[in-house]
Amino acid sequence: LSPQYSKKVDDRFGGYVACTLLVFCFICCLQILVFPHSPLMLGVYVSIFILLAAILFICAIYSCVALFPTALQQLSRSIVRSRARSTGIAVFTILLVFIAAFVNMFSCSRVALRDCAARELNVTPGAVGPCQLRALNFSLGTPLGSCHGDGLVCDFPEYFSYSVVLSLLACSVFLHISSIGKLLLMVGIEATFLLLVEGPHAALFDNADLLVLANALWVHVSGSLGWMRGTLGSGCRFGISGVGGWIFGVWVCLWGLGADLVSLGWVDGSLGSGCATGEKEEMEELQAYNRRLLHNILPKDVAAHFLAQERRNDELYYQSCECVAVMFASISNFSEFYVELEANNEGVECLRLLNEIIADFDEVLGSSR
Repeated sequence: LSPQYSKKVDDRFGGYVACTLLVFCFICCLQILVFPHSPLMLGVYVSIFILLAAILFICAIYSCVALFPTALQQLSRSIVRSRARSTGIAVFTILLVFIAAFVNMFSCSRVALRDCAARELNVTPGAVGPCQLRALNFSLGTPLGSCHGDGLVCDFPEYFSYSVVLSLLACSVFLHISSIGKLLLMVGIEATFLLLVEGPHAALFDNADLLVLANALWVHVSGSLGWMRGTLGSGCRFGISGVGGWIFGVWVCLWGLGADLVSLGWVDGSLGSGCATGEKEEMEELQAYNRRLLHNILPKDVAAHFLAQERRNDELYYQSCECVAVMFASISNFSEFYVELEANNEGVECLRLLNEIIADFDEVLGSSR
């Protein structure tokens, strides 16, 4: 990001945290509707909601500081006005949303359905396919008997992938984080999730792949069954977890490219607005300076007469008068006398002397003869 943009205070940080809280609420609703409830789900969701709400409250104080105690005002200013602190809080909130997206995986059963069915049928795990699962009455949404294990039944683990994708959206709302920083953060989130999917929780996704095929057996013809059995027995796994990983990778790459363009657009807009504001302030200062100079040359009522309304150029040079007297006068060496220094208030004192000379001429001309 541009150094000028990096130094600016982003007073919309509270709005970014509010968007993150909204993403968290969507993830909660999704997982509460899809997965069985557990004490882990309740405890983690309530804790994360309290933390995000507290962060949002503290950051929102910056917009209306007069209504809150001094300690909260100072805390809010220290977060919003410090780029390092606001970035740290942003990363912390994103990680909280990411934890909410996959934490329910630890309450799901991790018993390998293929191994359990092989023990039930007294066959090798490689011989277990959709037909064998149908023979054991295993299907989506039904208890798995002895293969259930101590954990909860999570037949739709692909929703964990969808939730993690939603958590990546929380990275997009924090505009003060550079695109490279966002990309690194998203790659770290993706790598962590894929390690869980391909490691300790791989059985969860393998079971879902088997149950999906077993549940769809009645719509397949016999030729398709042979192909599926051979695929499942060969150990090749490109099911829910594999597709989710590819989607994740493509999504992160595309988002990293788009985030750079978005950041550049915001920087250009912010700097353009800052330049326009600076030029406007300079113009107003120049107008005020010229007005002070004019008041030192002309009486205030005369200057106000000419500045009160827009006039044509010819009106500034002549007026229709019955009697007109024109006086030409000059002050010797006035160009050398007029110097803009701090001692004479940038030349104002020189102009005041000129105004006093003109006023003396007015008194002489106005005196009765």
